[in-house]
Amino acid sequence: MADIKNILVLGAGELGTQVLSSLAKHPQSSNVTITVLLRPSGISSKLQDWAQPTSLLHDQNISTVPGDLTNDSQESLSQIFRHYDTIISCTGFAAGRGTQRKLAHAVLAAKVPRYIPWQFGVDYDIIGRGSAQDLFDEQLDVRDLLRSQNTTQWLIISTGMFISFLFEPWFGVVDLKNNAVCALGSWDTAVTVTAPEDIGEITAEILLGDKGEIAFTNNAIYIAGDTLSYADLALLLEKATGKPVQRTLRTVQSAQSDLAKEPTNEIYKYQIVFGEGRGVSWDLSKTWNHENRILCLSVKEYMARYL
Repeated sequence: MADIKNILVLGAGELGTQVLSSLAKHPQSSNVTITVLLRPSGISSKLQDWAQPTSLLHDQNISTVPGDLTNDSQESLSQIFRHYDTIISCTGFAAGRGTQRKLAHAVLAAKVPRYIPWQFGVDYDIIGRGSAQDLFDEQLDVRDLLRSQNTTQWLIISTGMFISFLFEPWFGVVDLKNNAVCALGSWDTAVTVTAPEDIGEITAEILLGDKGEIAFTNNAIYIAGDTLSYADLALLLEKATGKPVQRTLRTVQSAQSDLAKEPTNEIYKYQIVFGEGRGVSWDLSKTWNHENRILCLSVKEYMARYL
């Protein structure tokens, strides 16, 4: 979009680094200033964990601005935000409860022209309030807030689950060590997944590409690398490893029972939501990237590349 001149990305974690890199490499980025908000300790740190990422940012002509999304007040964040015409929040639930609401309020108070909130996930509207994952209600609060005003243009990019999460041992779906797959809900339950690098590329294309103006319409769009059932996932793993896959089923009822015993267990909350299968998958043919012929990493390709 021609009127985008100053972009601020909030956070440089798994998604933030991909969004920043894709923005910096985009052919239309030459007249755009790209900045990332980082904690002051992260900017000044000489520790190896921080020094390398910060150096990479500078190598890509990405500026840094100090700020703490969790601990800074809404007013102080708003003072930072008012210097930018576009803000992308890449800081998720790890920032703490209430942070997404605070960021949305700060963006609106600063009268930022465009905002992409942290909604890179499932369809919270379809899931609705009162789901097992109580963090999702805050996502709906943010949507209500954005829909209640007309000063800031906004866009929600629904991505499904990060593709890597399927293979994280803590999530309990794929156990690579034992070549096993555990289905959530049922073997026919479907899940949509997208790789962070693809989310970064699509976000950059929406903001800086020729068709971004059409996408930025105060609404949610859907992107996806793959949509598959847990039965499909087990077959793909079998083909990838050439070994029989052990199959187990994690019913919604069993996850609910475990959550009743451990009410703060975040894994059980996610297993219930994904096991119920509502709002966590969509048709690939109806996604923004499919319509705009942007190829994204499938689960089969992810396995071949990373496993």
